[in-house]
Amino acid sequence: MVQDIKIFPDYILREKAKKVEEFSGIENLIEDMWETMYTYKGVGLAAPQIGIGKRIFVAEAEKRKLVMVNPVIIHKEGEELMEEGCLSLPEVYLPIPRAIFIEVEGLNEKGEKIKVEAEGLLSRVIQHEIDHLEGILTIDYARPSKRVKLEKLLKELNRRR
Repeated sequence: MVQDIKIFPDYILREKAKKVEEFSGIENLIEDMWETMYTYKGVGLAAPQIGIGKRIFVAEAEKRKLVMVNPVIIHKEGEELMEEGCLSLPEVYLPIPRAIFIEVEGLNEKGEKIKVEAEGLLSRVIQHEIDHLEGILTIDYARPSKRVKLEKLLKELNRRR
């Protein structure tokens, strides 16, 4: 079922998501996340973006689909600055520095350990979604003066909805 995307300044976007300990029923949540991501034309979606404070994300980029539970980046290489958008921050696009190559460990939807290597767009999407699990948003990468302006703009856009 398609879920509503939480939009800044929704409090859950700033909370650190909790580690997943129990996997029963997680399949339904993940299915909802995929449907929501595709409906809103995203390339990644973290559970907090639909109001669920759990450490789960889904992503699809460069012909790879990925579900990760309790992900941890264990290795990074390089850095690249690229513009990013976010479903929870409509109309905001900012240049964000991200590692070019990463290795991530976590669990799949069945609770089995997985290790993923990613580069390019998939690497960027994974890092973006892990930021969401930590309560970090793209506007946090902006200079303080620009961030204040963006936060005011987002709050105004949210009021108009």
